[in-house]
Amino acid sequence: MFSSPLADAPAIREPRHVPVAHVTRGGVVEGVHHGSVVVLSGNGNGSSGNSNSNSDHGNGNGEVRFRLGDIEAACYPRSALKPLQAVAMVRAGLPLDGDLLSLAMGSHSGEERHLAGARRILELAGLSEDDLRNVPDLPYDPAVRDTWIREGRPASRLAQNCSGKHAAMLYLCRLNGWSSADYDDPDHPLQRLIAGVVEEFTGQRIARVSVDGCGTPLFAVSLHGLARAAARIATGAPGTPESRVADALRGHPEMASGAGRDTAALMRAVPGLLAKDGFEGVQIAALPDGSAVAVKIADGANRARVPVAAAALVLAGVEPRLLTAFAGEPTTGGGLPVGGVRPVAALDPSALPAPV
Repeated sequence: MFSSPLADAPAIREPRHVPVAHVTRGGVVEGVHHGSVVVLSGNGNGSSGNSNSNSDHGNGNGEVRFRLGDIEAACYPRSALKPLQAVAMVRAGLPLDGDLLSLAMGSHSGEERHLAGARRILELAGLSEDDLRNVPDLPYDPAVRDTWIREGRPASRLAQNCSGKHAAMLYLCRLNGWSSADYDDPDHPLQRLIAGVVEEFTGQRIARVSVDGCGTPLFAVSLHGLARAAARIATGAPGTPESRVADALRGHPEMASGAGRDTAALMRAVPGLLAKDGFEGVQIAALPDGSAVAVKIADGANRARVPVAAAALVLAGVEPRLLTAFAGEPTTGGGLPVGGVRPVAALDPSALPAPV
């Protein structure tokens, strides 16, 4: 638990985002993605090599090492909140580990392994797909979705990308004797428990409660608070709920996403990295030493989320060579690369080699 009182809820305002990535073509900036970025220092003494005036070197105890844009305005983490939801569920007795715990915090692609995992959790609970309260949908991955449609399969709750989380919530309700028909209600004991963990780990009051795309409560916090939460999960002591969550996500990143997904590839590329993405351009990542980054792309563009997050990880101390594949997709002309999506100079894009 935090020893100091929670900070006030972040302000609900139009975020003061700034340019974080440029889309270039032939040496000209053709497009600009706005957003905000925060990098927290860890326990080590490594330097990011950044001399920008926005850099604010801390003492190695989770202080802000770098900031860009508005890191204190309220924002919705979307699926980047799922590791916190998983911590709350493990605290309350969810007995999952490994691949099924990773799936419980997943935004999965709808692959057969994801559907099989969600079915397995439901079987453990003695329930079926009909008990899920997420919205029916087609698989998230385009190739998997195309196959699904060709086979004439309808949208289903199991195929929806949050089915693992919903199945885990149902399982926990059964184990604790909580009602299952309303587990997605903000006043349900499970959701109140999750809200408490969100406040504890971010260190601040929740600014507003809304509903995520899958139907569960969604809590507005600051980007700064979200980075603090990621750092705390990544540095959890062995045996703690946060450590179990971190181990599951690191050990089975494709169960929380899917084959070929960028966040899974990021965790495979950087030893010990914990990472989770969310809709509308949200990305968190944290290292075992407590260094952490959080990114919000204002227009929700994935093409900017990935290179900006990679550049932020370089500022957090990750070796640039590990992040070459995440430097940003190229823009093409006549089938040839003529530019690309690159972080702004404040994020030191030269630290990330361009893809060959």
